[in-house]
Amino acid sequence: MTYKVIVDDKYDITKLVETITLKDSLDQIAYQANIRLAVSASSGLPAISPGMVVRISGVPFGEKSMVHLLHPAVIWEVESSNSGTKRLSLTVYDRMIYLEKSEDEFLLPKDQTATQRLKTYAKEWKIPYATLPETKTKLGKAVYRSQTIFSMMFADLKETAKSGGDMYHPRMTPGGLQLFQVGSNAKVYELDRLIDLTQMRTLEGAVTKVKVMAASESPSGKEVPSKVLAIEQDRVEELGTLQKLVEDDQVKSTTAAKKLAKSHLTGIQETFTISAPDINTIRAGDAVLLKGLKLIVMSVSRDLSAGPGTMTLELGTAEMVKRRYYLE
Repeated sequence: MTYKVIVDDKYDITKLVETITLKDSLDQIAYQANIRLAVSASSGLPAISPGMVVRISGVPFGEKSMVHLLHPAVIWEVESSNSGTKRLSLTVYDRMIYLEKSEDEFLLPKDQTATQRLKTYAKEWKIPYATLPETKTKLGKAVYRSQTIFSMMFADLKETAKSGGDMYHPRMTPGGLQLFQVGSNAKVYELDRLIDLTQMRTLEGAVTKVKVMAASESPSGKEVPSKVLAIEQDRVEELGTLQKLVEDDQVKSTTAAKKLAKSHLTGIQETFTISAPDINTIRAGDAVLLKGLKLIVMSVSRDLSAGPGTMTLELGTAEMVKRRYYLE
């Protein structure tokens, strides 16, 4: 196996590993691993329990030295079975899982950026962070009550993208919490050694007409129709009317409403799912090239059970990624 699995910073359990799978996607915050171990009485394996630290390392494609692929990480769940041979199944997450499982409340002033707010969350939770890019877009006042830290972070990042800023995705790295700008990876791999390629084209999720609404309040307290700030449409004659209503408290002007409406318009939805030999440093949010087309990795799952392993990627255009993950 071309990978190493180290538990508690001192126990190398690589020889006991039967299978490793890794999963990463834009709609989850924590990078996940599932590891199955075959354990014998002579293996010398220490007692494994949730909460122990673990790291997975491997050699990147085209290189010779090992790097950390999943670190810092924590064993979240341990399942034991015995049908002649004792096996342990470990569920492992990077330490972003604590932000996904923990709740708090924050009252945040307007004109902060997502970067400033991430630093606030990190300081409160004593999470080290790497050098963070400045997202620049000023956000509105936020009242976050009894929700996960991840949901707060992602709300900030969605508002950033909705307001015309770039798309960002949080990642945990050995150097601390990081904000990764979607599609900004320095090394863009061309996927030319495919095992399988599936292309899906569908009207499911298509939007050809958008109304941006503002809630209207009557002084008398009676229910009144919502005010329409903007209406935009595209390809209605060709694809039919598929209408979406959008309400956004941050949109105040007609110009902003029209911009928001246009950003929701989308025709035929096209995604690519590919299976290929694993390139183990590709993460969700990375850009890749497929037949000359630059696409964004929406999700990646990798099976590292044999040799260099295989990966399955779900790919879409940057526009689709923005609509699916940042505009809803």
